[in-house]
Amino acid sequence: MPFPLIYPVLTTVYWAFVIVVVGLGVAAAAVTLKTPRRWLVIAAAAAIVVCMIAVVLPHGKPLPAYSVVLGLAVLSLSVLGGGPATLFVLAVASRGSMREGSHGGIVVERTVPDGEVVRGEVLRGGTVIGVFERIATTASIMAGFPEAIAAVIAIKSVGRFTELDVAEVRERFIIGTLVSLVWAAACGALFRFAIGV
Repeated sequence: MPFPLIYPVLTTVYWAFVIVVVGLGVAAAAVTLKTPRRWLVIAAAAAIVVCMIAVVLPHGKPLPAYSVVLGLAVLSLSVLGGGPATLFVLAVASRGSMREGSHGGIVVERTVPDGEVVRGEVLRGGTVIGVFERIATTASIMAGFPEAIAAVIAIKSVGRFTELDVAEVRERFIIGTLVSLVWAAACGALFRFAIGV
């Protein structure tokens, strides 16, 4: 009876496909960190979509080894891909109107109490903050504790509160945070759907 042997082979092919596609997304995200290319960001996003479609279809539970590899790959895709995705969406939203600072923030003009207009860089360190934000968000969803995302958002908002007095800063903060969180949540959800919980 050869038929009972087909199921394990199909299961292995299925999980190999999912892991390879996530791996291609990680590779696209890693390359775009060094050489920013919009099509690479779109390719990484497409990898999430393709895998999400694959894992919502009926499938067998993965072996523990597949779950570990998939979990590491999904976390890598979240961390590496979320930054370029955020920059891509911010570039589209701002249409080049924002001046980038030398420390990763944006340069804005503010009116100080004596009426003088000063120029300064705000939202510095957003790249590093985004990495930790995506690690915490994806890991909390992967662990089945999405409530922790509220703490992540609260900490980030309180830490940035004093910089949000200029409209373009608020806009960039909201767009950047939402893109980063949606990317991280999609990666975490991909893992949760994949392991069948």
